[in-house]
Amino acid sequence: MAWPPLFAPRRPPRPALNLALQGGGAHGAFTWGVLDALLEADRFEIAALSGTSAGAMNAVLLAHGLMAGGPAGARAALEAFWSGIGSHLPFEWLTVGQDDALALNPLARLLMRWAQTLSPHELNPLGHDPLRDRLRHIDFEALRHPGRPRLAIAATHANSGRLQVFDNESLTLDALLASACLPALHHTVTIAGEPYWDGGYSANPAVFPLLRDSRCAEDTLLVLLAPRCHAHTPRKAAEIRERAVDIAFQAPFLRELGLLHELQSAMRSGWWPRSGLERRLAQARWHLVDGAPVLAALHRETRLIAHLPFLHRLRDAGRAAAGAWLAGPAAAVGRRSGVALPDVLGAPADQPSSPGVGGPAGLS
Repeated sequence: MAWPPLFAPRRPPRPALNLALQGGGAHGAFTWGVLDALLEADRFEIAALSGTSAGAMNAVLLAHGLMAGGPAGARAALEAFWSGIGSHLPFEWLTVGQDDALALNPLARLLMRWAQTLSPHELNPLGHDPLRDRLRHIDFEALRHPGRPRLAIAATHANSGRLQVFDNESLTLDALLASACLPALHHTVTIAGEPYWDGGYSANPAVFPLLRDSRCAEDTLLVLLAPRCHAHTPRKAAEIRERAVDIAFQAPFLRELGLLHELQSAMRSGWWPRSGLERRLAQARWHLVDGAPVLAALHRETRLIAHLPFLHRLRDAGRAAAGAWLAGPAAAVGRRSGVALPDVLGAPADQPSSPGVGGPAGLS
């Protein structure tokens, strides 16, 4: 017999969770899979999201979808975005190989060399950006209403290198596009007369805003894509250039995480009365879903391959990694950290992580 609506049992409150989502181009489809599994399980209240580049897209789409239709609406919003991106260009004409050996073909590499010689203003004088068309439906005004998940979207001021974090009140479509504006591929995004580039140059992602805002949760799940450590030192010129770019996009995040670890250790050992920020820092708990064991095996250039079958494989790998986390380490949410920050800072990226933390090795 069904319960009358007046006496229906109430669902117990769910633990609150922040999400910090790293950028990585097409590799952001791994994060799509992680979020899809979290939304399907519906075990946590998403309190806040911080994201950069592809992580920013995932964060805002999730918040928009939750607002429009709950977890099912968020899953649908992410599915529509990534499916649209994956169907935009005929990447089967621009790639060779399969699975872990997938790479750009000679024609695509020639086009990329042209992109390094000519600026986006020369190659794309009209400034057409397909991302704008995929994101213009988002109701940014509604995201400012009380009760929405807090947002922290990172962009980099192009003339100073300064980090700019756009929150719910300041976030616009241009701000979201600025977070993913690689200057070799996209026109500089101008907001209130100021130029902005990809947020990965200054934070990938920004973590401190999740501690500064009292409306955020004490638990933060880091969804990481980039290796924090490599097994080999590059020797060839192309490999050296690629490693230098990787370091540039990873160093701000590692520096911030290292500083947070030192501050948190000091706050926990101190006897003096704590302010609100100090108390939140001392009580912060950390969790990890690590995509590096999967993504480190791929060519770096696959970050540019937004081909739908490839994106689906990344999504499935992300779902598997999130499923492993939900089956074990997620039980720590609300009680203790599931990962120590020094382990995040120093974990080798091309070795399998402990069960439930990293993804499966390789793509199936």
